[in-house]
Amino acid sequence: MTSFYDEVEIEDMDYDADTETYYYPCPCGDKFQITRADLAAGDEVATCPSCSLILKVVYDPDDFQDGDGETVVLSAIAC
Repeated sequence: MTSFYDEVEIEDMDYDADTETYYYPCPCGDKFQITRADLAAGDEVATCPSCSLILKVVYDPDDFQDGDGETVVLSAIAC
């Protein structure tokens, strides 16, 4: 069983269109990250490159597919 640091809605994450990556602040000072391709493939685990914490991303996989099964970008709203 995987132990997540937290669960975060995709809408609460920051999206970088250049890298096609979603980010969320990690308590270690770095950022959790997960790519659009990971999400389209059904992955829901964002990792931090600086520590061992992992984050569960809550999202609708259908938001990353168009009618032909192609992946699409879902932009997060930054607060």
